[in-house]
This record gives sequence, structure tokens and C-alpha cells, in this order.
Amino acid sequence: MANLEHIKISEEAKNFLASNHQLLIDGEWVSSTSGEKIPVFDPGTEAKIAEVDSGNEDDISLAVSAARKALTGEWSKIPSHDRAQLLNKLADDIDTCLPLLAELEVLDNGMPLALAHYSIAGHGTTLLRYYAGWATKIQGDTIPVSPGGVVNGESITYTRREPIGVVGAIIPWNSPLIFAILKLAPALAAGCTVVLKPAELTPMTALFLGELIRKSGIPKGVVNIVTGYGETAGNALSHHNSVDKIAFTGSTEVGKKIVAASVGNLKRVTLELGGKNPVVVFPDADLDKVIPGAARACFFLQGQNCMAGTRLFVHKDIFDPVVAGIKEMAESFKIGHGLDPEKDFGPLISDTQRKRVMSYIQSGIDEGAELITGGEMVGDKGFFVKPTIFTQIHGDMKIAKEEIFGPVLCAQSFDNNDLEAIAQQANDTSYGLSGSVWTQNISVAHKMAMLINAGQVSINWHAAVDPAIPFGGNKQSGWGREFGKEGLEPYLKTKATSVIF
Repeated sequence: MANLEHIKISEEAKNFLASNHQLLIDGEWVSSTSGEKIPVFDPGTEAKIAEVDSGNEDDISLAVSAARKALTGEWSKIPSHDRAQLLNKLADDIDTCLPLLAELEVLDNGMPLALAHYSIAGHGTTLLRYYAGWATKIQGDTIPVSPGGVVNGESITYTRREPIGVVGAIIPWNSPLIFAILKLAPALAAGCTVVLKPAELTPMTALFLGELIRKSGIPKGVVNIVTGYGETAGNALSHHNSVDKIAFTGSTEVGKKIVAASVGNLKRVTLELGGKNPVVVFPDADLDKVIPGAARACFFLQGQNCMAGTRLFVHKDIFDPVVAGIKEMAESFKIGHGLDPEKDFGPLISDTQRKRVMSYIQSGIDEGAELITGGEMVGDKGFFVKPTIFTQIHGDMKIAKEEIFGPVLCAQSFDNNDLEAIAQQANDTSYGLSGSVWTQNISVAHKMAMLINAGQVSINWHAAVDPAIPFGGNKQSGWGREFGKEGLEPYLKTKATSVIF
């Protein structure tokens, strides 16, 4: 491990990073069949912090076999209230390890420490406890019918909700631990078994979670974790004919490949993909709420967030003060390593991602957008890019249409109150994940929310997320929903049984 003495890092984190990071298959840590390793880097320093085993198709097959065996083994016989208790215990164990997990999340992903604490405690363990509550509420129906012409009273038909089976969960790098929990919690509540493939850039907290799962009382083979590259381990998991469902969060491009891979055995697929989300601000909006809200909407997680509000539409009467206020906030962010408590804006995940973002910034300049602030890399080490704002945007510009996944805001004005015309601008993208409307006119707010073609819209807030609120995208932002009751449904199937007396 590289020298990190200039960063305050705990001995527990150092020891974990320096340990041997293998694959979790059938309840045991095992070496990959290839013996190959994947280096893991701290995006805040560019230092190598760990190595993990690189799983391949053979390792995926072993993990899927373990999950298949566990599906019909002890796990299938555990009552629903005991599954709920196991999920609640896992949440308690995560709470106990919260400081260490948050530290590892920062070293792995780069996010500020306060944000890591908030996301794990505010969403991760809350999700586990929320779906633990659902485990005891999965039930079927009794249907008053006469199948095959049988006279009423001489038959009974009922349904059972059963686990979909073996789930392949492929998670992204932008909030790795939360996405691991988001896939595991509903799957385990439903009684499924899982093969989890973390992003190769951010595998550390998933592996730590694996050890907590191993000690939690959850039977072996119920959760298997295979670290590896997307084109090898992820591809093998997507194609595997003994996998019943793929749950994927990531890019639209990869999502389309997963859909193609699912054809072999017609496995179920849920996809949470990209976004190019509108923030629509009307002239009566409270600017004291709009300015910080719009800044957070775009720059949260350095813009590496599928829900990021990167397309700002503001009425011309307040356009200048709104942009000026967001510019002031953007320039006030303290850029630096996530473990530095004085910093609140971290790095991008990798040099590749930084180059991608910088290429979009250059394209905006080349296409005639006006650069208001930012647009520059920061420092000699770490993948830092300043928060960036463009105005003078036209709808056909690359920065207006394509997902950048970085801290780049495109601000446009509108000059009328024709809601359908405004919505046409807001919807002029291939994505439909999230959006927000800012106004004190409740009628305008509801009408505009209805017109925005997105799976989730917030009023006077952006990205209002809660474990009970369904979340997912329209158009090329994905298939299906996560969170809430709707997030449990994709992990269940229905069996109808008719009894003839």
C-alpha cells in the first residue's frame, strides 16, 4: 500500500486495506481461479490502496452454483420473521462499524466523509430495516373462481408470492455501499439468493459488508461476492443461464448490453440507468431555497449521480440572480480529499472519468456556450475538477443532451408561462429519471410535475429520496423501480394453485 501518512487514516482502515481480498463464495473467502488481481486507487491521492481478486467466468459459475444450492436449502426453510431479524441484525452490525465503513467509502470513492456517514446511516441501514419490515408482509390472495367449470364451493384457488430465484446484482462506483445494500435488502427480504458484482473501481466496502454478512447468521451461499471487471465477471453474470434476474445500476450503454445478455434464458431485468435531469424554476420561486437546492442538485457527489440536476431552466426575470447565486456557491466549495474535515467537494472517481468530463467542458466551449465558472482541473494529485457552470446553452449542444456524470451545470432561460412549451424543453433528452419544479404556485407545481417525463419529480426540492418512495426511470433511464413496495416486486413471482374438491 502506498504511503498515506499525510492523510489521517485509522489503523483499522489500514489493516483492512492491507489484508488479502478474496471472493466470497458459499460462505468462504476463496482465491479467484485466475489468480489475477485488480489494483484499487484512492481517487483523492491517486495512490494504490489495495488489491482485490479478479473474478472471471469460472468464479461466477461457482458463485451462481452456491446461490442456487442455497436457494432451496436452509434459506428456503427460514420463516419470514427470521429473515426480517437477520436483516435487522445486519443493519445493527453496519451501525456498529459505521466510522470504519465511512472511512473506507471515502478512500474507495472519494466522497467527503460527512456525506459517507450520512449516506450509510441515512439510507443504507434504513433500507435494510425498511425491507426487513416487508419480509413478513409478502402474501398471496384467495380468488373466488370456478376453474374449468367447477361449481362454486367445490374448489379453491389461491396464489403464493415466491422468490424469483438467483439474483445477479451489478452495482456502480458512485455510491458503492448504498447500492450494494439497495440490491441485497429487497432480494433477501423476498427470499432470493444473490451474486453481487461490485464495480472494479470501488470494491472495498462491499467486501467488508461480505464479512459482516458471513458473521450475521445468514446461511452460506445466500450472498456471494465476486469482484472483477465488467467485461469479464459482469458479462458472465449477465449471460449465466442459472441466474433468474439481473439487478443493474450503471450506464445506459451497459444496460443495453445486459438486456441483450438476458435473452438466453429470458431472465428478468431491472435497470437503473443514466439521467439528464431538469430543474425548472418559475419567477415566484423562493430564491433562498432555489439557489442552494439547485447547487446541491448538480454538484452532489461531484455530479457523479444519476439524479443530478444538470439542466437548469430558469425564468428570464430571475435568471441572472439565480445563476449568480449558484456561481457563488460553486466557488465557495472547498475542494480536497474526503478525509479532510475542512473539505466538502471531493475528486472524480478516476483519471478516465476526469478526462471524460474535461472533454465535455471543452466541447461546450467549442460549441459556443458561455463558461461562467470552473472548467479546470485542480492540483497535481487526485482527480479534481472545479464545479462548472455554462450559460448560453442550445438544446443541440453535447453538454445539453448527453450525460456528463460530472460537476457541470447547463443553465438556460425561458420567457413565458406556457407549461407545455417549458416541458418540451425539459423533456428534450433520451433520459427520464428525475426532475424538480420550483414555484410557490401549487397549481403550476402539480401541472409541471405531471408534464415532466420522469420516474421521479420533486417540488421545491430535488431528488427527494426515501426507502418508501419508488424510484426509477422512463425512456433510456431504465426499467422497473427500486425503493418502496415497488422495489420488492421484481424479486417475487406469483404461483396460482387451484384445488378441486
